[in-house]
Amino acid sequence: MKDFRKIFVATTNPGKFKELSEMLDEEIAWVSLKDFPETQPVIEDGRTFEENARKKAVGYAKQTGLWTIADDSGLVIDDLNGQPGVQSARFAGSKDSDRKIVDRKNYEKVLSLLKNIQPEKRTARFICHLCLASPEKILIETEGTLEGLIIDRPIGENGFGYDPIFFVPRFNKTVAQLSSEEKNSISHRGQAVRKLKPLLQKLLNEQNPV
Repeated sequence: MKDFRKIFVATTNPGKFKELSEMLDEEIAWVSLKDFPETQPVIEDGRTFEENARKKAVGYAKQTGLWTIADDSGLVIDDLNGQPGVQSARFAGSKDSDRKIVDRKNYEKVLSLLKNIQPEKRTARFICHLCLASPEKILIETEGTLEGLIIDRPIGENGFGYDPIFFVPRFNKTVAQLSSEEKNSISHRGQAVRKLKPLLQKLLNEQNPV
């Protein structure tokens, strides 16, 4: 009988892998792209977060033969007509192998585009769409959203991506100033994971009844 407690996380981002595996604290052997170097990249050419998450989950599940969880998430800024959106990870076009450099270039581009925009008009949200798929079909999909504002300079050392410029009014901090526990309690990914967790547990129980 296939061991469905080994689940492939379709991301090259160590921050995302850490968050997902920590929040989905089931008795699962989490594996990632570094454990399957022979896999071919799945092209993220969807127009929405949903489309990209589905493409990645199904594409890597077929390649690895494992249940695969993929997310597509990003920053949506109202005054930029929804940018960077699905291009969040590649917004500045940087191909640097150092993720921190890529992240910095991305948020610096956002700050440049919003340079003359008043604070109250810098509304934005993080969106995360999660998809769990087997090689045969999509099993679970969930989504989470975190509302906030884009500030005019990076603050904080935690997190990754656009966290240093995303201000959360209820905490009076940027996401990069939050602890991992605080971030997971409110984040877009945290919300999506909490919705997915009981559904995943149900699936696991169905596959491996006590």
